[in-house]
Amino acid sequence: MISPDASEEPGDREGTAAPGDSGIGGVTTAVPARLDRLPWSRWHWMIVIGLGTVWILDGLEVTTVGNIASRLSEEGSGLAITSTQVTGLAAALYVAGACSGALFFGWLTDRYGRKKLFMVTLAVYLAATAMTALSFSAWWFFLFRFLTGFGIGGEYAAINSAIDELIPSKYRGRVDLIINGSYWLGAVGGALLSIVMLNTDYFPKDLGWRLTFALGVVLGLVILLVRRHVPESPRWQFIHGHGEDADRLVGSVEREIEEQRHEKLPPPAGEITIHERKSIGFGLIAKTVFRSYPKRAVLGLSLFIGQAFLYNAITFGFGAILTTFYDVESGQTGYYFAVIAAGNFVGPLVLGKLFDTIGRRVMIAATYIVPGILLFITAWLFDRGSLNATTLTACWCVVLFFASAGASSAYLTVSEVFPMETRAMAIAFFYAVGTAVGGISGPLIFADLTESGVPRDTALAFCIGAGLMCAAGIVAAFLAVNAEQRSLEDIARPLSQTEETVGGTKQ
Repeated sequence: MISPDASEEPGDREGTAAPGDSGIGGVTTAVPARLDRLPWSRWHWMIVIGLGTVWILDGLEVTTVGNIASRLSEEGSGLAITSTQVTGLAAALYVAGACSGALFFGWLTDRYGRKKLFMVTLAVYLAATAMTALSFSAWWFFLFRFLTGFGIGGEYAAINSAIDELIPSKYRGRVDLIINGSYWLGAVGGALLSIVMLNTDYFPKDLGWRLTFALGVVLGLVILLVRRHVPESPRWQFIHGHGEDADRLVGSVEREIEEQRHEKLPPPAGEITIHERKSIGFGLIAKTVFRSYPKRAVLGLSLFIGQAFLYNAITFGFGAILTTFYDVESGQTGYYFAVIAAGNFVGPLVLGKLFDTIGRRVMIAATYIVPGILLFITAWLFDRGSLNATTLTACWCVVLFFASAGASSAYLTVSEVFPMETRAMAIAFFYAVGTAVGGISGPLIFADLTESGVPRDTALAFCIGAGLMCAAGIVAAFLAVNAEQRSLEDIARPLSQTEETVGGTKQ
């Protein structure tokens, strides 16, 4: 049974968050235990499809812009813009929008629920992407890249909260990693799509890139239809005064699974007593995250900054590196990117289960340190002139096989190691700060380094990303929480939970 101090394991304890005011009223519920003891079912597949597909959109977005950067800068594209502005300024604005959106929508997600917000954020993304396709000048393109990122940033907080709160603890690690890793399926699609759309035999220079964004809108509309069936988080419902709705939802899922399996589910492991409340203030959230869980806060920042710099060291300047150093035609870079994107998706797919079996601490540290070391080796080989376009792509593919699992584990970590009431805001904060450091400054720094045409400058960009990745892995080796196969309420006690527990030792 969940005890008041069960949020910390021996050796990891940092402090206990205060439950705060009494809110709406007290309620005893078994909803968390009922959700965690569910076997995998069609209902869980619906959640994976409904929530995971948006990462495909994000991957499509970022990859498409990276691959069309050289085309946008060509005469006749319809935009007066340079390649550096696309890979530098526009990329930084997209990330700035994502950081802003994460904070804004993260607060709303904890206040108004997961389902409402992941519908709103997808609508924002769709509208901004459609406007990007209609760009007639650089300032318009920059504005709607920012707003596209604004919508995508909100998705990170709402969706990662919903994933962890709906998926049983036995599968939470691998599912979270695979869903976040599905970003790279979109990257593969974006890379291959850009090859067709940039082919002037099919489309004029000023039309192909516009149709690419328009296809993203079509895909988003399909996802919007699928996502309507994804439910609200029962964990959010019972804390925010909708306990009866939570019971009905979980009960309907239990009956559906029992009918499918032709057997009764085992009884839940126990219950918790909480004070229902409508909202949590910023002050209590900040106090909880930084005063009650300072080690976990350091861990979250380290993981996000490390992965943001590594990915920006490679992906934002990817097309420019190939065209500058290896004379790869702009319309052909998509083939190379499709290869490394496939490696990125396969990484979480293959390694995800190990986060639930071997454990979080070992796997998070390994998937940060190993790719960091491999990228150092790649930088050395690149600086020596030992690589060509094919072998450089092969090196990146191996690096990102491990790094992709590590990057996804950053989202998993911050979404499961803080109390329920702060979850979306915690995801938003760590994503915003970590990505702002690596995702805004990264493209601006790396665009200058790769544009110089000097191999040593580009190798330096690789080394910056590799060094921060290794540093984050070392932090994880000491501070990562052993959260595998544990209930969220056991990893971090809800702020609303009372001292009383049912079925446990305290009454």
